Amino acid sequence: MSINLNGVGYIHPNGMRALKDINLSIAADEQVAIIGSSGAGKTTLLKLLATSLLASSGDIQLLQHNPAQLRASTLRRLRSRIGLIHQSPPLPPRQRVVTAVLAGRLGQWTLGRACLSLCYPSDIEGARAELSQLDLADKLFARCDQLSGGQQQRIGIARVLYQQPDLMLADEPVSAMDPVLAEHTLSVLGSIARERGVPLIASLHAVELALRHFPRVIGLRAGEVLFDKAADAVSQQDLDALYVNIGLSDTAQQPAAAIANSLPNRCL
Repeated sequence: MSINLNGVGYIHPNGMRALKDINLSIAADEQVAIIGSSGAGKTTLLKLLATSLLASSGDIQLLQHNPAQLRASTLRRLRSRIGLIHQSPPLPPRQRVVTAVLAGRLGQWTLGRACLSLCYPSDIEGARAELSQLDLADKLFARCDQLSGGQQQRIGIARVLYQQPDLMLADEPVSAMDPVLAEHTLSVLGSIARERGVPLIASLHAVELALRHFPRVIGLRAGEVLFDKAADAVSQQDLDALYVNIGLSDTAQQPAAAIANSLPNRCL
């Protein structure tokens, strides 16, 4: 397995328990959606997989390594193999898009090449190629603060694609996009993950997107795994149990089958 979690828990410094007894195995070529209400632990789980947090309890095997047992230098190398797509990408306002995309490989380059690329982009065509897949090639030399929220999210995706990681993580990667663009972007992201043979794990609030684009869906509630099923096996009862008493959106209140049937052919 590419990823294995056994009894993993996480407690924030303020004493709040975010995750409890998480047991998951994710294969090297799987695409998995994590759904659940705000505060369920989705982002914390992704941060553990990105090694920006270390588990308070349990064991994580990540790309054949246990992050908690690694020296600082080895941990840095492991992190360079993991791409995390942020809901709000950390893009310096004055930075050019091309530079933001090329930053995906800063952890893999020598210090000299990294510094040089900040002054003069070292792989313009490489950045253009990733942006083209997301219909943003025309923004190659635009400033990041001139872009919409949805465009900035796609820049963040392009940066991770350029990084070419062994594991792709995404935290609400399409939350600022309109429905059509969100569908297209997730299709592209899933297609590229399949082509490259790397796992893709994404947290999503939109249940219909999770069911449409991900073969496997994990439901988190109050920091625990409530269900872990194939997307076409997720039932209305599963969703009711996951979202009960939290103020569902109209979409999330629909039966799982109705959500799936209201969409075009599933892109799995």
